[in-house]
Amino acid sequence: MLLAGSLQPVFRGSVDASLGSPKTLESVPSRHRSRVQQQQSLSGQRFGASPGSSRGSVKMATSTTDRQATPVPVAVPADAAAQQAEPANISYTPEWQALLEHRKEIEKTHLRDLLRKEDRSDALFHEYGGIVADFSRQRVTMKTIELLTQLANKAKLQEKIAGMFEGKHLNGTEDRAVLHVALRARRDQKIVVEGKDVVPEVWEVLDKIKGFSEKVRSGEWKGATGKAIKDVVAIGIGGSFLGPLFVHTALRTDQAAAHEAGGRQLRFLANVDPVDVARALNGLSQETTMVIVVSKTFTTAETMLNARTVRTWLVSELGPESVAKHMVAVSTNLKLVKEFGIDAENAFGFWDWVGGRYSVCSAVGVLPLALQYGWPVVERFLKGANDMDEHFRTAKFEENIPVWLGLTSVWNVSFLGYAARAILPYCQALSKLAPHIQQVSMESNGKGVDLSGRRLPFESGEIDFGEPGTNGQHSFYQLIHQGRVIPCEFIGTVKSQQSVYLKGEVVSNHDELMCNFFAQADALANGKTPVELRAENVPDHLIPHKTFTGNRPSVSILMPDLTAFSVGQLLAMYEHRVAVQGFIWGINSFDQWGVELGKVLAAKVRTNMNSARTVHRRIKQSDGFNHSTTRLLNRYLDGKTQLLYPEPADVFPCDLIESDVCRPPTSYT
Repeated sequence: MLLAGSLQPVFRGSVDASLGSPKTLESVPSRHRSRVQQQQSLSGQRFGASPGSSRGSVKMATSTTDRQATPVPVAVPADAAAQQAEPANISYTPEWQALLEHRKEIEKTHLRDLLRKEDRSDALFHEYGGIVADFSRQRVTMKTIELLTQLANKAKLQEKIAGMFEGKHLNGTEDRAVLHVALRARRDQKIVVEGKDVVPEVWEVLDKIKGFSEKVRSGEWKGATGKAIKDVVAIGIGGSFLGPLFVHTALRTDQAAAHEAGGRQLRFLANVDPVDVARALNGLSQETTMVIVVSKTFTTAETMLNARTVRTWLVSELGPESVAKHMVAVSTNLKLVKEFGIDAENAFGFWDWVGGRYSVCSAVGVLPLALQYGWPVVERFLKGANDMDEHFRTAKFEENIPVWLGLTSVWNVSFLGYAARAILPYCQALSKLAPHIQQVSMESNGKGVDLSGRRLPFESGEIDFGEPGTNGQHSFYQLIHQGRVIPCEFIGTVKSQQSVYLKGEVVSNHDELMCNFFAQADALANGKTPVELRAENVPDHLIPHKTFTGNRPSVSILMPDLTAFSVGQLLAMYEHRVAVQGFIWGINSFDQWGVELGKVLAAKVRTNMNSARTVHRRIKQSDGFNHSTTRLLNRYLDGKTQLLYPEPADVFPCDLIESDVCRPPTSYT
């Protein structure tokens, strides 16, 4: 599969702008110079190297803050001179340096002035498949767009996108293809990995899910006591939880999906905290409940402990034979699935080229969603994701929404120095979008080295957070209006899933919500000046407090509605946004080594915890912990009702919680 023709600079127009990176002390604002001088004086101490040493020299590169990029020293490989023909990092290229210089121009502009240029606004207004993405409130000019396009060319963005769809091993540290797009490929598409078309395999699993979900939903599949299955609990963590939960939450109030889900419940169990188990099972009957255990290796510690706990809950009421009728698995380890008691025929597989955070469209998400909403709804969701995949793969860059979401983010993070991003859906059904994208983005691009293992000489990745509007307005909008500069992504819908228009009201409930959607973006961009405040007779002593600097960037994304199809589009759009960022930064957005160390250390704590609570002893520093951790562990153990574990028994979570208010789970509300 090939992308449309070669990439050319786009958005011809006037040059207004840009914020250059302070590469010399003279270009650094005076308020930052003492800090820069201190960093420069410490640079040799930090890296223990001097010019010409065999360990490499020290070069200044930009590290960003929320307001102003300031130089920090980074080690340059001693053989950097030998790499001039092919720079070790994108930041050493003329295209990157041009954007750093261009930043000086942007520093002289304000969004309230840029927004008066209608031609610019029109050029930054993109639409595809009913979705509108308005980039006019980004701190960019036509020159910025041209320079970002040149950077994308230099980073070979087009080739990398094509390579992803062609099954190339873009995940170099694990030597794997990156093919979540294959999970929603049409039957007539062809995606080859190592000489083999994987689309038929994908559809083999999807067809199996379709048949299984139809048997369960029709009542043909019976539980151990002969009753039909009505409720589903999906056990998984991370990508096995956040993505499916996002889609489920988005579809719960869609009229078509809600109709198909009538009388059914879908719940998720992720946290190993027994309170989460109790809440997930609250009010459910073992006779009508099916449990899905989602773990590729069937060894994930939290997931498997939760699975054993819920299995105990089932067996205590229905007997050991019930496991085969009430538990299924999404896993590739059929041996462990069978040992657990689950029929291997009821295991749904996926592939090593699917990363957990990108697995919503695999059996990880499709199986629980199909059981809840039926195959036709899920199929529309997959078609929506595939639709955005094709847009991303084939659209010219000047029309490509995921590409410009990614490129403007690179501009904000690495050149303007904005370390965070707020995801602000003005749609309550998208309340779980931010937590899911938080994982997709931060686990993918929270990296400190490039593809070759060299330390990055610039900041990458974003701190992602968000809350539906207007809830967020009464929470953290104070900071984004008058505190730190945090680029925002506003997401709204033309049609609401639930329409309410009360007699006597000026506008409908949804219109009231969307009035805020439109107003907040302009408030961040334009701000409010002291002159405007004085014209309103605001007392002088309040003017500094009521002044809004404005010039705070955002993107407005307007969707026609929120259906299974458009939810699929939205998911894929954000997945590809993250990929574009990683492709430009030259990092591996598809591994996650950063999550491993904590797991290793937790195993060590687990071993000592068992020892302390089975032989009645306190933790000692000789156990290998530092003084602080030793104290904390002993404080934790001292707070237990009894240090020694009681005689092992199959108990339900409430029995493990020592509290005067602990009650059976059926009383939780």
